[in-house]
Amino acid sequence: MRAETLTTPDGAEIALRVWEPGRPARGNVVIGGAMGVRQDYYAAFAGWLAGQGWRVTTFDYRGSGASLPPGRSLRGFRADLFDWARDYEAVVDHAEAALPGVPLHLLGHSLGAQLPGLLCNQHKVSGMLSVAAGSGYWRENAPRLRRTIWYFWWVLVPVATRLCGYFPGRRLRKVGDLPAGVMLQWRRWCLDPKYSVGAEGEAVRRQYAAARFPLLALSFTDDELMTLRGTHSLVDLYENARCEVHRIAPADLAQRRIGHFGPFRTDQEHGLWPRMAEWLGSLARPEAA
Repeated sequence: MRAETLTTPDGAEIALRVWEPGRPARGNVVIGGAMGVRQDYYAAFAGWLAGQGWRVTTFDYRGSGASLPPGRSLRGFRADLFDWARDYEAVVDHAEAALPGVPLHLLGHSLGAQLPGLLCNQHKVSGMLSVAAGSGYWRENAPRLRRTIWYFWWVLVPVATRLCGYFPGRRLRKVGDLPAGVMLQWRRWCLDPKYSVGAEGEAVRRQYAAARFPLLALSFTDDELMTLRGTHSLVDLYENARCEVHRIAPADLAQRRIGHFGPFRTDQEHGLWPRMAEWLGSLARPEAA
């Protein structure tokens, strides 16, 4: 693994890590992380996947993880979810340039499967594996979360963000520290029945509709945040992509628990990880299939 810093066209510095396979790469994978989750969380899986012959790139969105400049406070840090989509886009360009002509797949965890609908370089993507992702619309949250999310969106987020100049999630043990622009835009998305497309309007709907890469979405029966309904709502935003949803129960893998964050834990090395690698390998654009 090697660490790199990528400068985006608008001047943001993005920290990324690259795992090279020990043999000619069978494919190129960019892992898009969940909201508030550092790229460190995906390191074990990324290293394992490289061992299966894939070139793998992880990254932190601007203002998060290693992409927050040392000594820089998030107070007043300017970034929103459109900026994070530009970061994702720059990482895709960087990965594609390293292996031109080799299929490039996205592996999106939660938010990481939502933002590709906003990418301007979707034509470089051969397919996306969506993991525990769906619409964040609050009525489609898992039942336990839905009982408390009203307070989160209508009280905690606006008050804490206004007082601190960013969302102090680490202190509150909610999501993680996030730029104010990211959190407040995400709030608007989560309060709209059509999520990002409803909150942002026709231009964003067209961006999602422009995606033509195949999408395979994994939904987990014990996901504490996301429901099957929410997964289908996200998939439906990619209205012109070839989409498929797989519903997985822990018992299918002889596991007691998977949940929203479990797919990338090391106890899945002999369970879910080989299946995810197989599904990545099966993804191909319709014109290449």
